[in-house]
Amino acid sequence: MKMLGNSTRGLLPHQKILLYRSCVLPIVLYRFPLWFFNKAPLSYPLKKLRKMQQRSAIWIMDAFCTSPTLEVEAITGLIPIHLHLQKLSRRYQIRTTNLSSNHAISSALLKNRHSKNTSLHYLSLENITFKQ
Repeated sequence: MKMLGNSTRGLLPHQKILLYRSCVLPIVLYRFPLWFFNKAPLSYPLKKLRKMQQRSAIWIMDAFCTSPTLEVEAITGLIPIHLHLQKLSRRYQIRTTNLSSNHAISSALLKNRHSKNTSLHYLSLENITFKQ
């Protein structure tokens, strides 16, 4: 990415933002529901993601390494990574609740709320999704 961001013949800042949002974030956050769930210690993954986003924001704006992180992210238009993860988690929960009753995921993993005598599957999404 540093070669793409050359100051004399590189990408413009809005092109760098587009590259970051369309290529980097989907790769980094692929399968995030597996580790972003209720009561999980998230300090290490969030620390790595914050550092990655800080470096990306500095790369996008061609700022100094000592520039304040939140200000550079605000100028570039990037939301803080923990808020982005919460947004994705909420969208993921909405998608899973809107599945039809005969869908493979809802029949195998989601809790069937209409039957009282059934137990949860050990991989049930009720056990692994983020709740507020």
